[in-house]
Formats: sequence, structure tokens, C-alpha cells
Amino acid sequence: MIKKLIFCSSLLFLAYGLWLSPDFSQIAAGVAIFLFGMLFLEQGFQGFTGGTLERILRVSTNKRWKSLMFGMVSTTLMQSSSLVTVITISFLSVGILDLAAGIGIIFGANLGTTTGAWLIAGLGLKVKIAAYAMPMLIFGILLVFQKNKALKAVGSILAGMGFLFLGIHYMKEGFDTFRDTINLAEYALTGIKGLFVFTLIGIGMTVIMQSSHAAMVLIITALSVQQITYENALALAIGSNIGTTVTAIIGSMSANITGKRLAVAHLLFNLVTAIIAIFMLEQFMHMVDSIASAMNIAANDATLKLAIFHSLFNLAGIVIMLPFIDLLVHQIERLLKGEQVQIDRPKYLNDEAMKFPDTVVLAVHKETVRLYRHASHIILKTLGLSSVRVFSEKDLHGLLHINEKIAVYDVDKAYKNHIKDIYSEVIAFISQASFTWEMKQSGKLYWLREANRHIVEAIKDCKQLQHNLLLMNSSKNTFIQQEYYKIRYQIAELLRELDVFRLQMESDEAETAVLSFDVFKVKIKEQDAAMNEQIDQLIREHKITAAAGTSLINDSAYMYAIKRHLVDMAETIFVIQEYKLSEAERSIALDDNELDEVLKGA
Repeated sequence: MIKKLIFCSSLLFLAYGLWLSPDFSQIAAGVAIFLFGMLFLEQGFQGFTGGTLERILRVSTNKRWKSLMFGMVSTTLMQSSSLVTVITISFLSVGILDLAAGIGIIFGANLGTTTGAWLIAGLGLKVKIAAYAMPMLIFGILLVFQKNKALKAVGSILAGMGFLFLGIHYMKEGFDTFRDTINLAEYALTGIKGLFVFTLIGIGMTVIMQSSHAAMVLIITALSVQQITYENALALAIGSNIGTTVTAIIGSMSANITGKRLAVAHLLFNLVTAIIAIFMLEQFMHMVDSIASAMNIAANDATLKLAIFHSLFNLAGIVIMLPFIDLLVHQIERLLKGEQVQIDRPKYLNDEAMKFPDTVVLAVHKETVRLYRHASHIILKTLGLSSVRVFSEKDLHGLLHINEKIAVYDVDKAYKNHIKDIYSEVIAFISQASFTWEMKQSGKLYWLREANRHIVEAIKDCKQLQHNLLLMNSSKNTFIQQEYYKIRYQIAELLRELDVFRLQMESDEAETAVLSFDVFKVKIKEQDAAMNEQIDQLIREHKITAAAGTSLINDSAYMYAIKRHLVDMAETIFVIQEYKLSEAERSIALDDNELDEVLKGA
């Protein structure tokens, strides 16, 4: 609804401007070309998000100052605080960033976006910028049509820069021509009234263009040809800072509660910064004059002084607000508590996660880990055990003896409530991502889809095991009881070992991680062979009946299947999280036939 309203407002604004003066079309064309350039630039930088961005984020946001620097540097390079905001919301939505780190990035992005004003005021208006645009467009478009993804991305960046420069040229020329028809400077307002009116105009401009960078270019080019006064330009710059938060608010609508919290933080920061700038405008103007004098900037160079002001009041906002980030996080979390997350619905799969290949993989990975935790709880409950106790340091034999009697557990209901919907959504999400992106992450998504299938199959096998487990557990035959005790113990033991392995993977380097799973595979093969041999012996010695033996053999097969599914699942989700699961590593892992050869030689 908001997007439609903004779109309709933009059309009305353009129609009125074109009706007012045909010369306005050159300015409008300049803005359109500039925004088209920003679109190309964003597409180009998105081409380099295939794993690189996620790795950079991990190491660049673990400290407050690093988050700030990441936001500032990335926005300076991309010249788009909107793209940085969208990226931040996307990674926040899948849990890679916490809210404090996200706020730090947004603070830095606000400062980084001011570099655009410096480039335009210091370079764009001093040289014939259109001459640089043409070679960039020529080489950029040629590269865009290449099949190589990296070349296409570089081409998009070059073409984007070319369109940006061309847009600036058309805006500047347009304002020169437009002045012959209407001199906007005649509508200048002074004092408090002018400050507030032009601040509101600045907000409106930025909301319509969906880019504070484009708004600042328009303000600077208009100021350079005296279409607006210096004081009114300062107010417009303050307004553009507030208007840019609309991008974050719109982007957060499809995000989860953390994305919405970041949008609120962005709005609060820019509002506080704008209020400081408005009520201390005279002090800021004196500081700008002092800085300009120290930098040997001419007193009448209003465009560079505007760039100084833009950086100065954003820097002041950061200095004032940075010490209060933790308090801000606390208050926003109290304000936006969000809905209670239902365990039977996906938590990380949302539209924001679909915006980048990295976040697609991360969202599916986190949802798969979550699905596994639900599954391990269901499997252990079927065995008459508690996941809290099994994953503690308590003696496993002691737990089994305490919980000798197995309570009836509704596996079907648990599957329906906690597994089915999440599994369906994961598969649908992967299918949609595979359709949307041509990405190298597709291999990771394939293995994650297989991991989800293994989780579901393990639960289904557990259900098959449950009937005899309940029946035979109360058998008077101690030999049967012992064999079913082994089944319960071995599954619980494997789940505990996998949990320990997961914790080790999170803390240690695991160059031979795939090979570590061969230990699990060999062990469960040995256990399967030993159990079948034991069952045969019990039947031969008439310690159990042939019928009971047959049931045990079937249940032993279900146990083996459950364990294999769990190991195959864990091999993906516990190792792939470090993205070291290369094809070469998989090729040197033992397959089933090789495992049999190992066991024969043992």
C-alpha cells in the first residue's frame, strides 16, 4: 500500500513538473538516469555477494567499531546506503547479525553516504563529468553481455557509474535551462519557517526518489546554479536524512521482527540527528565556516560547505548516539516484542532472506538445524527419554535405568505439529531460491534439502520402531529387554555424540570434518553387525523365540536406518556451516561398499 502511494505520488509530481515547464524534463531525465545508474550499481555489487559478503560480515561486525566501519566503508564503495540497509536487514533476519551490530552498520552507512556529496561537490561540478561517463558506459555495457558472472558484475558497476555521472550532468544542465523559465530562488524562505518547510520538502524528495544519494545530488546541483539558497539547501539535506529511513521501513515489512526493529532504530537515529541539526543550525554553520577556512575552501563555495555540513551533523549524531546503542536495543526490544514464535512454523524463511544467495543458504541452514532439534526431541521422547537430560553430562546408562518404563508418545501428532510444516516450507523455499538465483550455492542447498529428508525419514523409522519398543520393553524375557535396551542406548548415545561434535565444530578448525563422520559410520555398522549376530545366537540357544527374534531383527534394521539418517544429516548441517564441504572432501569420504571392506579387514 505504501509503495503504491509513493509510486502514485511520484507520477503526480512528475506530471505537474512537466506541465509547469517543458524544461523540467531535462532535470527529470537526469534524476531518472541517475536512479537507473544506482540500480545498475546495486546489481553489480550483488554479483559479488556469493559467500564473500557473508564472510566479511562475520569478521567485520563482532565489535561495535567494526560494525560502524563496515557500514561506512561499504556505503562509500557502493554509494548506496539503501543497498547496505537491505543487506543488513537480510542478514539480521537470518540471525547472522544481532540488533546492536545492525544498528552500528546503519550508523556507519549514514556517515558513508555523505561521501557522495563530497564527490559531487568536489569533483562532479568542477569537471565535465559527462566526458567520463561515455567510456564507462561503453565498456560497462560490453561487459554486462558477457556470460562470466564476475565480468557481468564489473560491467554493471561501470555502467552504473557511467549513468550516475550522466545523470548528474543532465541535472546540472537542466537546472541552468530551468532557471530561464522559473527561478526557484525566488521562493526561498528564511528563518524558522524556511527551515521547517524545506526540511519537509527534503523528506518528500527522498521518499519519492527512494534515495537520499539522489536527493543530495539534486540539492547540490540546484545549489550550484543558485536555484536554491545555501540556508534552504541545508534544510533540504536534513530532510533527506529523515526521508531515507523510508527505504529501511519498506524493506523491513517482509522481514521478521529483528528487521522491523532495525528499521525503527534507523528512523530514531535519523530523527534525533535531524533534531540536533535543526536546533543547533547556527552553531553547525559556524563550525562549517571554520572547517572550510581551515581546508582553504572559498567562502562562496556553497556546494562544498553543504558537503561539510552533511558530514558534520551525521558525525555529531553518531558521537551522541553511539554510547547509547545498548539502551536503544533494550528499549526497541521492549517496544517491539513481536509475536511468540510457534515451533511448528519456519522462523528464518522470509522474503528478506531470499534477496541474496548467502542469506538463502544461511536461512535454510538455520531452519534445518532447528528442524533437527525438534526431531531429536521427538526421537528421544519416543525412546522414553528427555533431550535436556540426554544432552547433559548425566550418565546415559543411569538415565535409561531411571526411565525403564516408556510412556506412550504420539509421534504422528508431534510430526504434524513440529516437523511437517517446517519441512514443507524449507523444500518450497529451496525450490523458489533455485528458480530465482543462478548461484554456486545451489550445491549447498541440495545437501541441505537432503539433510531435511534424512531428518524426516529418521522420525518415520522411529515411529515404525515405537510399536515393538513399547510392547517388548515390558516383556518378562530379560534377553529381549536387554536388546531393546541396546536399541534405546545406541540411538541416544549417537544423538549425544553428534551434539558434542556440533559444539566442537563451532569452536575448532575442522579441515578433516567429513572424514570424522567415517568414525560414526564404521561404529554404527559394527553395532548393527554385532546386534544381528547376538540375535542369531539368542535364537539358536532358544533364549528367545523365532517370532521375537524376527521382530528384533526388523527393529534393529529400523535402529540402523535411524542412525544412518542422523549421521548423513549431521554430516551436512554440522560441517557445511563452515562451508568447507568441498567435492574433493566428499570424494575421499568412505561410501557404503568401502565401509564394508573396512569392517571385513578389521
